[in-house]
Amino acid sequence: MKARRHFLSTMSAALIASMCVVGAANAEVGVTDKEIKIGALGVLTGPLAKYGNTVYDGIETVYEEANKSGGIHGRQLVYVREDDRCQAAEAVGAAKKLIHQHKVFMIHGGACSNASLAAKPEIVATKVPWVITASTAPSLTYPVTPHIFTTMLAGWMESYAQVQYAVEKGMKRVAIIAQHDNWGRSRYDPLMEAFKLHGIEPVANEEIVPDPADATAIALRIQAAKADAVILIAFPKAAVVAVRDMYKIGYKPFMIGGSTVGDVGLFTKNVGIPGATDNLHAVSTIGYAADDPAVAKWKKLVEAKYSGDTFNIYHMFGIASGQFVVEALRRAGKDLTRDAFNKAASNLSVNTDVYGGPITCTPTNHQCHNTAAWFGLVNGTTKRLATTIVTR
Repeated sequence: MKARRHFLSTMSAALIASMCVVGAANAEVGVTDKEIKIGALGVLTGPLAKYGNTVYDGIETVYEEANKSGGIHGRQLVYVREDDRCQAAEAVGAAKKLIHQHKVFMIHGGACSNASLAAKPEIVATKVPWVITASTAPSLTYPVTPHIFTTMLAGWMESYAQVQYAVEKGMKRVAIIAQHDNWGRSRYDPLMEAFKLHGIEPVANEEIVPDPADATAIALRIQAAKADAVILIAFPKAAVVAVRDMYKIGYKPFMIGGSTVGDVGLFTKNVGIPGATDNLHAVSTIGYAADDPAVAKWKKLVEAKYSGDTFNIYHMFGIASGQFVVEALRRAGKDLTRDAFNKAASNLSVNTDVYGGPITCTPTNHQCHNTAAWFGLVNGTTKRLATTIVTR
């Protein structure tokens, strides 16, 4: 009898152990009963670090608010950051570290397009869900990859919006200043498509490097072409040099900037010359200026959590994207899997607190945000001037 009880006890223990092993084997990577581990891939150090870190500070602020409310189906969100330095080679290593060392459930980030494009093959191969926050290269999300989404305006959307805006403003002689690296080409090529669609030829077409020391020669050539409007496709530092040098030679065209200069107030401070940006209107993904009362809640939360941060549009990129991810995780259900997340995100529309229009993904479109907002200075204060729904 004792032998039989011992046998049954042994069998029960073995069965329980077996069930635990099966349960562990079936658990999704990066998910436990207590937490969901999410990786941030982006620029954290170097000259562009402030543009990357602030995005992820915005995301983490949203995550913290979700955690305070009990998390996602009882699980706390844990955010792990890895630095790609805005460099392609660094991005590959950072993505591999997040996937294979940290073993994250998903990646939520992506700032510099060149770096994100380099990381994409590893993310595609491992089928880790990826919600992109700031990279704009269209090829990141088109054609559709089932587990890759973006909450940022795709590069082509900005370009189409820039040309349309010039036409709406009655500009006849339009010039271009653009970077021609991978990031720049992702916007420059559709810009030229948009010019063609509107039957317009640019009167000047100038290339600028991402980190120029001087742009006086470019400014002089565009001035000689008698352009009444200049479309800027450049990183903030390059745009600062271009705008500063145009103003220094007494040339003050209407300037149509991209999202890299969408925080017109911050960009104006970086230019450092009063009046130099009075004629600048910039397209942006976000729907409000940083000091707008509509986003005061988030300004207070971000600046309380990150004492060194001054609330700006880059935080809002993260906040909107964070709200989208949190809702997708909720809708994916308590039995969280990567497939469940992908399905939820692919059929989701979220009106965020900080964008000018919804983030809407469908199974056939993972470029999920297409509302372009226009900002400029009004009596020295950054104001939203208009919005454009971008279609192709």
